[in-house]
Amino acid sequence: MPQASARATADAGQTAAPSLSARHLAQVRQACAAIDAREGQAVTLAELAGEVGLSPWHLQRLFKKAMGVSPRDYADALRARRFRSELRGGESVAGATYGAGYGSSSRVYEDARSQLGMTPASYAKGGKGARIVYAAVDSPLGRLMVAATAKGVCFVSIGRNDTELLRILRAEFPQAEDIAHDEAAIAPALEVLLRHLAGETPHVALPLDIRATAFQRRVWQELLAIPYGETRSYSQIAERLGLPKGQRAVGRACATNPVSILIPCHRALRQDGTMAGYRWGVERKRALLKRESAAAAP
Repeated sequence: MPQASARATADAGQTAAPSLSARHLAQVRQACAAIDAREGQAVTLAELAGEVGLSPWHLQRLFKKAMGVSPRDYADALRARRFRSELRGGESVAGATYGAGYGSSSRVYEDARSQLGMTPASYAKGGKGARIVYAAVDSPLGRLMVAATAKGVCFVSIGRNDTELLRILRAEFPQAEDIAHDEAAIAPALEVLLRHLAGETPHVALPLDIRATAFQRRVWQELLAIPYGETRSYSQIAERLGLPKGQRAVGRACATNPVSILIPCHRALRQDGTMAGYRWGVERKRALLKRESAAAAP
């Protein structure tokens, strides 16, 4: 059993032993192993229950009691972890998609908000303790810089030159332990973004390592839910959050997004459909939306 699965089942044994019999705990472990053995391929609850000798209802109840999540959620988490591992190993996004067991890029997108979209930041405020690597490349919108920790992308910016972008990066993480250029490490993420900007991959799914308040997280999740080629007004987003007068707060959350494009704040507009301010300029925002609209048209 791979390390991740073994660790999860070991944790289950420690936390659930007082409330589950040894037999039931062994069946949960067997179910975990069966899910992992499929390497991301779908398995129904009925099939899984048949393998461990339980009814689907009984397995669902025992599994959730032991693991804290359903068998489906457990499988989704394993698949997302495998996807991140493939990307970090240098695999292209297409290769990682199928290598992790996703049937299509759209399935990756559906899972992005819950599994890939926002992991808790692995560093303190100001980047304290963080080790960050970065690289930059020419893009249709100007010079594009991406930076990441070991857990995921923490910074995306567009500017005129590397000096300007590096200054912004250092200002974003003034207390980082180390910020170093590493083109090889960032190349997979740059590839994903360039293909996305070219309209080749409408759904972007990269592991992120970003700090956010609870409200920012909710806003950014709504931005991730806006389909490629479409837009929403700040008011519409606020209403979906249950805050009908919260459009200004939504606008502030968009302005503080550290990984624009990956979290598409450019898809948020004023109520009348006009462009509001954008950290990289309204012209770039207009260009992004025009590209997405054209690529989505067919």
